[in-house]
Amino acid sequence: MKIATYNVNGVNGRLPVLLRWLEESAPDIVCLQELKAPQEKFPEQAIRDAGYNVIWHGQKSWNGVAILARDREIKEVRRALPGDPEDEHSRYIEAIVDGIVVGCLYLPNGNPVPGPKLEYKLRWFERLTAHAAGLLQSGLPVVLTGDYNVMPTELDVYKPERWVEDALFRPEVRQAFKNLVDQGWTDALRKLYPNEKIYTFWDYFRNAYGRDAGLRIDHFLLSPSLDSRLAAAGVDKHVRGWEKTSDHAPVWIELADTAV
Repeated sequence: MKIATYNVNGVNGRLPVLLRWLEESAPDIVCLQELKAPQEKFPEQAIRDAGYNVIWHGQKSWNGVAILARDREIKEVRRALPGDPEDEHSRYIEAIVDGIVVGCLYLPNGNPVPGPKLEYKLRWFERLTAHAAGLLQSGLPVVLTGDYNVMPTELDVYKPERWVEDALFRPEVRQAFKNLVDQGWTDALRKLYPNEKIYTFWDYFRNAYGRDAGLRIDHFLLSPSLDSRLAAAGVDKHVRGWEKTSDHAPVWIELADTAV
């Protein structure tokens, strides 16, 4: 099974890119972030015509998450992260696909710092960590994937010294990510490529993609039963070079049917 995550940075404006990549890559499950479309403006028919069932949680102008499944049923579990009923941001959606719990997330950016946006990000991280603990305790196979807006280590950012005061690289944000992983999750890309420079995002400015001045902020966290089935992982970096593309590239993993 191939599972992918992709921050599309506007699902309608990038629809040709998304459809081209879906045809080329043919993932079984896809998590999308940053739809930037209200619920009624999501391009449902185009996605279904591409062979995917889909659920989504839209929001006008900002945020938005979706889960796609090729020739598979999607059983929605929730479309908001527990812990704050007043939080109206469309940043989390969860479903069961082929017996796997799939949590698709778009974690807050947190800039500028210091300030309320960083505080919101850290609170959101706390809610995610609490929810993730319950998912682990369930014993079910779980994948938590999406745009975490955090570079966990210096290996995940092209010039660490330039990002020290950024909300994506602040010590308390990196510690929040570590606290989550330390519950018992596996960072899929780092398991397979522990020492390699891997990026998933390149800014539109200053020829960042051409210079390979990137960040690794899109992650796959796997529960123990899925960790044992992890067979491959990678980044479709070339998609970032397509015309009118997102500033993120799709990230994917492959799971074997049994432990590898």
